[in-house]
Amino acid sequence: MNKKEKRISSRQLRSSYITTVISISLVLFVIGLVGLLILNAHKISQHVKENIELTIFLNDDVKEVEMIRFENILKTSDFVRQTAFVSKDSAARELTQEIGEDFVSFLGYNPLSPSIEVKLKADYANIDSIAKIEKKLSKYSLVKEVSYQKSLIETINQNVKRISIILLVFCGLLFIISLSLINNTIRLSVYARRFLIKTMELVGATRSFVRAPFIIKSLCHALYSIIIAYILLGGVIYMINEHVQELEIMCELDTIAILYAGIMVVGFLIVWISNFFAVNRYLRMKGNELYA
Repeated sequence: MNKKEKRISSRQLRSSYITTVISISLVLFVIGLVGLLILNAHKISQHVKENIELTIFLNDDVKEVEMIRFENILKTSDFVRQTAFVSKDSAARELTQEIGEDFVSFLGYNPLSPSIEVKLKADYANIDSIAKIEKKLSKYSLVKEVSYQKSLIETINQNVKRISIILLVFCGLLFIISLSLINNTIRLSVYARRFLIKTMELVGATRSFVRAPFIIKSLCHALYSIIIAYILLGGVIYMINEHVQELEIMCELDTIAILYAGIMVVGFLIVWISNFFAVNRYLRMKGNELYA
Protein backbone atom coordinates (compact mmCIF):
# COMPACT_ATOMS: atom_id res chain seq x y z
CA MET A 1 0.00 0.00 0.00
CA ASN A 2 1.52 3.35 -1.08
CA LYS A 3 1.52 6.55 0.99
CA LYS A 4 -1.51 7.99 -0.80
CA GLU A 5 -3.59 4.89 -0.14
CA LYS A 6 -2.45 4.87 3.50
CA ARG A 7 -3.55 8.52 3.89
CA ILE A 8 -6.94 7.75 2.34
CA SER A 9 -7.36 4.68 4.54
CA SER A 10 -6.33 6.68 7.61
CA ARG A 11 -8.87 9.43 6.80
CA GLN A 12 -11.60 6.84 6.28
CA LEU A 13 -10.84 5.22 9.63
CA ARG A 14 -10.83 8.61 11.39
CA SER A 15 -14.13 9.47 9.77
CA SER A 16 -15.50 6.08 10.83
CA TYR A 17 -14.34 6.66 14.44
CA ILE A 18 -15.90 10.14 14.57
CA THR A 19 -19.19 8.86 13.11
CA THR A 20 -19.23 6.00 15.62
CA VAL A 21 -18.61 8.31 18.59
CA ILE A 22 -21.24 10.85 17.48
CA SER A 23 -23.84 8.14 16.77
CA ILE A 24 -23.32 6.43 20.12
CA SER A 25 -23.34 9.81 21.93
CA LEU A 26 -26.70 10.79 20.43
CA VAL A 27 -28.25 7.40 21.17
CA LEU A 28 -27.02 7.48 24.79
CA PHE A 29 -28.25 11.07 25.11
CA VAL A 30 -31.76 10.09 24.00
CA ILE A 31 -31.70 7.05 26.31
CA GLY A 32 -30.60 9.41 29.10
CA LEU A 33 -33.51 11.77 28.42
CA VAL A 34 -36.02 8.93 28.62
CA GLY A 35 -34.28 7.65 31.75
CA LEU A 36 -34.49 11.14 33.26
CA LEU A 37 -38.24 11.23 32.60
CA ILE A 38 -38.78 7.76 34.07
CA LEU A 39 -36.68 8.44 37.19
CA ASN A 40 -38.51 11.73 37.76
CA ALA A 41 -41.95 10.51 36.68
CA HIS A 42 -43.13 10.20 40.28
CA LYS A 43 -41.86 13.67 41.15
CA ILE A 44 -43.47 15.22 38.04
CA SER A 45 -46.74 13.43 38.85
CA GLN A 46 -46.62 14.73 42.44
CA HIS A 47 -45.85 18.25 41.23
CA VAL A 48 -48.91 18.23 38.95
CA LYS A 49 -51.21 16.73 41.59
CA GLU A 50 -50.03 19.08 44.34
CA ASN A 51 -51.11 22.07 42.27
CA ILE A 52 -54.74 20.91 42.36
CA GLU A 53 -56.74 23.38 44.47
CA LEU A 54 -59.88 23.29 46.58
CA THR A 55 -61.63 26.58 47.28
CA ILE A 56 -63.50 26.70 50.57
CA PHE A 57 -66.02 29.56 50.54
CA LEU A 58 -66.90 30.89 53.99
CA ASN A 59 -70.06 32.58 55.27
CA ASP A 60 -70.03 36.38 55.06
CA ASP A 61 -70.81 36.84 58.74
CA VAL A 62 -67.86 34.74 59.98
CA LYS A 63 -65.62 36.52 62.46
CA GLU A 64 -61.92 36.93 61.78
CA VAL A 65 -60.97 34.88 64.86
CA GLU A 66 -63.07 31.95 63.63
CA MET A 67 -61.50 32.14 60.16
CA ILE A 68 -57.97 32.12 61.62
CA ARG A 69 -58.84 29.15 63.85
CA PHE A 70 -60.35 27.25 60.92
CA GLU A 71 -57.31 27.93 58.71
CA ASN A 72 -55.01 26.64 61.46
CA ILE A 73 -57.10 23.45 61.64
CA LEU A 74 -56.69 23.04 57.89
CA LYS A 75 -52.91 23.53 58.07
CA THR A 76 -52.59 20.66 60.54
CA SER A 77 -54.78 18.31 58.45
CA ASP A 78 -53.16 15.27 56.80
CA PHE A 79 -54.47 16.13 53.34
CA VAL A 80 -53.37 19.80 53.23
CA ARG A 81 -50.05 20.89 51.73
CA GLN A 82 -50.62 24.65 51.65
CA THR A 83 -53.38 27.17 52.42
CA ALA A 84 -54.01 30.78 51.41
CA PHE A 85 -56.74 33.03 52.83
CA VAL A 86 -58.51 35.29 50.32
CA SER A 87 -60.61 38.11 51.80
CA LYS A 88 -63.71 39.60 50.13
CA ASP A 89 -61.73 42.67 49.05
CA SER A 90 -58.84 40.61 47.63
CA ALA A 91 -61.29 38.40 45.70
CA ALA A 92 -63.00 41.52 44.31
CA ARG A 93 -59.69 43.04 43.19
CA GLU A 94 -58.64 39.79 41.44
CA LEU A 95 -61.99 39.47 39.65
CA THR A 96 -61.91 43.15 38.63
CA GLN A 97 -58.48 42.59 37.03
CA GLU A 98 -59.72 39.49 35.21
CA ILE A 99 -62.92 40.99 33.74
CA GLY A 100 -61.52 44.53 33.36
CA GLU A 101 -64.51 46.20 35.06
CA ASP A 102 -65.18 47.46 38.59
CA PHE A 103 -68.29 45.35 39.27
CA VAL A 104 -68.40 46.44 42.95
CA SER A 105 -69.04 50.08 41.96
CA PHE A 106 -71.62 48.95 39.42
CA LEU A 107 -73.53 46.72 41.86
CA GLY A 108 -73.02 48.95 44.87
CA TYR A 109 -71.82 46.08 47.05
CA ASN A 110 -69.31 43.17 47.02
CA PRO A 111 -71.20 39.88 46.40
CA LEU A 112 -68.10 37.70 46.84
CA SER A 113 -67.42 35.59 49.92
CA PRO A 114 -64.15 35.21 51.81
CA SER A 115 -62.43 31.94 50.99
CA ILE A 116 -59.48 29.71 51.75
CA GLU A 117 -57.59 28.16 48.85
CA VAL A 118 -56.19 24.73 49.74
CA LYS A 119 -53.52 22.83 47.83
CA LEU A 120 -53.72 19.12 48.53
CA LYS A 121 -50.98 16.58 49.08
CA ALA A 122 -50.47 14.32 46.06
CA ASP A 123 -51.87 11.20 47.77
CA TYR A 124 -55.23 12.94 48.27
CA ALA A 125 -55.49 14.50 44.80
CA ASN A 126 -58.08 12.06 43.45
CA ILE A 127 -61.87 12.18 43.17
CA ASP A 128 -62.62 9.65 45.93
CA SER A 129 -60.38 11.35 48.52
CA ILE A 130 -61.61 14.83 47.61
CA ALA A 131 -65.25 13.72 47.95
CA LYS A 132 -64.50 12.55 51.51
CA ILE A 133 -62.63 15.81 52.26
CA GLU A 134 -65.58 17.84 50.91
CA LYS A 135 -68.00 15.92 53.14
CA LYS A 136 -65.76 16.46 56.17
CA LEU A 137 -65.31 20.21 55.55
CA SER A 138 -69.02 20.79 54.88
CA LYS A 139 -69.77 19.83 58.50
CA TYR A 140 -68.17 23.08 59.73
CA SER A 141 -70.83 25.77 60.28
CA LEU A 142 -68.68 28.57 58.83
CA VAL A 143 -68.24 26.74 55.48
CA LYS A 144 -70.67 27.85 52.78
CA GLU A 145 -69.36 25.72 49.89
CA VAL A 146 -66.39 23.60 48.81
CA SER A 147 -65.53 24.08 45.14
CA TYR A 148 -63.14 22.16 42.87
CA GLN A 149 -62.85 21.19 39.21
CA LYS A 150 -63.89 17.56 39.16
CA SER A 151 -63.35 17.06 35.42
CA LEU A 152 -59.84 18.56 35.60
CA ILE A 153 -58.83 16.25 38.47
CA GLU A 154 -60.14 13.18 36.62
CA THR A 155 -58.27 14.23 33.48
CA ILE A 156 -55.01 14.79 35.37
CA ASN A 157 -55.15 11.37 37.08
CA GLN A 158 -56.03 9.58 33.84
CA ASN A 159 -53.26 11.34 31.92
CA VAL A 160 -50.65 10.59 34.60
CA LYS A 161 -51.39 6.85 34.33
CA ARG A 162 -51.52 6.96 30.54
CA ILE A 163 -48.23 8.87 30.24
CA SER A 164 -46.49 6.42 32.62
CA ILE A 165 -47.49 3.46 30.42
CA ILE A 166 -46.50 5.28 27.21
CA LEU A 167 -43.10 6.16 28.72
CA LEU A 168 -42.38 2.54 29.62
CA VAL A 169 -43.35 1.30 26.15
CA PHE A 170 -41.38 4.09 24.47
CA CYS A 171 -38.32 3.29 26.60
CA GLY A 172 -38.46 -0.37 25.57
CA LEU A 173 -38.76 0.50 21.87
CA LEU A 174 -36.00 3.08 22.13
CA PHE A 175 -33.67 0.57 23.75
CA ILE A 176 -34.23 -1.91 20.89
CA ILE A 177 -33.72 0.83 18.26
CA SER A 178 -30.59 2.02 20.09
CA LEU A 179 -29.14 -1.49 20.07
CA SER A 180 -29.77 -1.72 16.34
CA LEU A 181 -28.28 1.72 15.56
CA ILE A 182 -25.14 1.25 17.64
CA ASN A 183 -24.68 -2.28 16.32
CA ASN A 184 -24.93 -1.11 12.68
CA THR A 185 -22.55 1.80 13.30
CA ILE A 186 -19.95 -0.48 14.88
CA ARG A 187 -20.36 -3.05 12.12
CA LEU A 188 -19.55 -0.39 9.54
CA SER A 189 -16.49 0.59 11.56
CA VAL A 190 -15.28 -3.03 11.78
CA TYR A 191 -16.10 -3.58 8.08
CA ALA A 192 -13.51 -0.94 7.15
CA ARG A 193 -10.86 -3.09 8.88
CA ARG A 194 -12.03 -6.54 7.78
CA PHE A 195 -8.84 -7.25 5.81
CA LEU A 196 -6.71 -6.48 8.85
CA ILE A 197 -8.82 -8.93 10.89
CA LYS A 198 -8.35 -11.71 8.33
CA THR A 199 -4.60 -10.97 8.00
CA MET A 200 -4.12 -11.26 11.77
CA GLU A 201 -5.96 -14.59 11.74
CA LEU A 202 -3.88 -15.91 8.83
CA VAL A 203 -0.59 -15.21 10.63
CA GLY A 204 -1.73 -17.35 13.56
CA ALA A 205 -3.38 -14.92 15.97
CA THR A 206 -6.09 -16.39 18.18
CA ARG A 207 -9.62 -15.05 18.00
CA SER A 208 -9.41 -13.49 21.46
CA PHE A 209 -6.11 -11.82 20.48
CA VAL A 210 -7.70 -10.43 17.27
CA ARG A 211 -10.77 -9.21 19.14
CA ALA A 212 -8.86 -7.53 21.99
CA PRO A 213 -7.58 -4.36 20.20
CA PHE A 214 -10.97 -3.80 18.51
CA ILE A 215 -12.87 -4.15 21.77
CA ILE A 216 -10.40 -1.92 23.67
CA LYS A 217 -10.60 0.70 20.90
CA SER A 218 -14.39 0.55 20.86
CA LEU A 219 -14.55 0.89 24.67
CA CYS A 220 -12.43 4.05 24.33
CA HIS A 221 -14.95 5.33 21.77
CA ALA A 222 -17.74 4.40 24.16
CA LEU A 223 -16.03 6.39 26.92
CA TYR A 224 -15.83 9.49 24.67
CA SER A 225 -19.48 8.99 23.73
CA ILE A 226 -20.52 8.64 27.38
CA ILE A 227 -18.69 11.87 28.31
CA ILE A 228 -20.41 13.74 25.45
CA ALA A 229 -23.81 12.29 26.51
CA TYR A 230 -23.09 13.39 30.11
CA ILE A 231 -22.36 16.95 28.96
CA LEU A 232 -25.53 17.12 26.85
CA LEU A 233 -27.66 15.70 29.68
CA GLY A 234 -26.05 18.06 32.16
CA GLY A 235 -27.09 20.97 29.93
CA VAL A 236 -30.68 19.67 29.73
CA ILE A 237 -30.87 19.18 33.52
CA TYR A 238 -29.52 22.71 34.06
CA MET A 239 -32.14 24.17 31.69
CA ILE A 240 -34.94 22.22 33.41
CA ASN A 241 -33.87 23.48 36.83
CA GLU A 242 -33.65 27.04 35.54
CA HIS A 243 -37.16 27.03 34.06
CA VAL A 244 -38.97 24.50 36.30
CA GLN A 245 -37.35 25.09 39.66
CA GLU A 246 -40.17 23.35 41.55
CA LEU A 247 -38.97 19.94 40.36
CA GLU A 248 -35.48 20.45 41.81
CA ILE A 249 -34.10 17.62 39.68
CA MET A 250 -30.51 18.72 40.18
CA CYS A 251 -30.90 18.52 43.96
CA GLU A 252 -31.60 14.78 43.73
CA LEU A 253 -27.98 13.67 43.44
CA ASP A 254 -28.89 10.02 43.90
CA THR A 255 -31.21 10.21 40.86
CA ILE A 256 -28.49 11.81 38.74
CA ALA A 257 -25.96 9.22 39.94
CA ILE A 258 -28.31 6.34 38.99
CA LEU A 259 -28.95 7.92 35.58
CA TYR A 260 -25.27 8.47 34.78
CA ALA A 261 -24.29 5.01 36.03
CA GLY A 262 -27.03 3.49 33.86
CA ILE A 263 -25.80 5.35 30.77
CA MET A 264 -22.23 4.17 31.40
CA VAL A 265 -23.29 0.52 31.80
CA VAL A 266 -25.54 0.61 28.72
CA GLY A 267 -22.86 2.38 26.64
CA PHE A 268 -20.05 -0.03 27.49
CA LEU A 269 -22.25 -3.13 27.32
CA ILE A 270 -23.81 -2.39 23.93
CA VAL A 271 -20.48 -1.42 22.37
CA TRP A 272 -18.69 -4.50 23.76
CA ILE A 273 -21.42 -6.92 22.58
CA SER A 274 -21.65 -5.28 19.13
CA ASN A 275 -17.88 -5.36 18.60
CA PHE A 276 -17.60 -8.96 19.81
CA PHE A 277 -20.13 -10.25 17.29
CA ALA A 278 -19.00 -7.92 14.46
CA VAL A 279 -15.36 -9.09 14.68
CA ASN A 280 -16.46 -12.74 15.00
CA ARG A 281 -18.46 -12.37 11.81
CA TYR A 282 -15.36 -11.49 9.76
CA LEU A 283 -13.27 -14.11 11.54
CA ARG A 284 -15.70 -16.77 10.29
CA MET A 285 -15.59 -15.47 6.71
CA LYS A 286 -13.39 -16.94 4.00
CA GLY A 287 -10.93 -14.69 2.21
CA ASN A 288 -12.98 -14.39 -1.01
CA GLU A 289 -16.11 -13.42 1.00
CA LEU A 290 -14.42 -10.24 2.31
CA TYR A 291 -14.77 -8.61 -1.14
CA ALA A 292 -18.57 -9.11 -1.18
